[in-house]
Amino acid sequence: MMAQDRYSSFGELYEVEKDGIDYRKQAVKRTSDCLIMAPHGGRIEPGTSELAKAVASEDHSLYLFEGIRKRPHSDLHVTSHKYDDYEAIEIVGEHSVVVAFHGRGDRNDPATIYVGGLDTTGRDAIIKELSSKGFETAVGFGELAGKHKNNICNRGSRSIGVQLEIPKTLREELLSKPDLLDKFSCAVRKAISGAEE
Repeated sequence: MMAQDRYSSFGELYEVEKDGIDYRKQAVKRTSDCLIMAPHGGRIEPGTSELAKAVASEDHSLYLFEGIRKRPHSDLHVTSHKYDDYEAIEIVGEHSVVVAFHGRGDRNDPATIYVGGLDTTGRDAIIKELSSKGFETAVGFGELAGKHKNNICNRGSRSIGVQLEIPKTLREELLSKPDLLDKFSCAVRKAISGAEE
């Protein structure tokens, strides 16, 4: 059972936590119609910032909210359908393709990437490309489905988006094996390039 989030909004979080000490944000707007984001990056869901940066590279826009210090996951985790950071909402709304990277616990499944969100075409394209490179994938379900209309990934200009829930063991493997990370990021980028055309 996951611990309940300490904060139910960024308004609450910003009253207590300090920028540059507890968290940091990065929002980089590029000419791409696609935004790659790690809404729970840094020490909150380790590895998701690195994956987002690898996929965005120098081409796609990027948004990161990162925990700086090692703390319980629930301390700085604002759930995706309550994600009301003004910078995130602004930059997400300026893009038609939104892909969010999340980390999940292994839960006896250290390999499967659950891909969800309301952008079913984008979701299926990412599943297809990742599967073709040997990654285990499945459509997200339950709390991993990303179907809430207020989920930050679904607040782009088309009101749909994609989220990837990546298990802890796989995230660690991706970060320790540059070739595997390259294979992963190239697969996601190929799926995105189809969505942008």
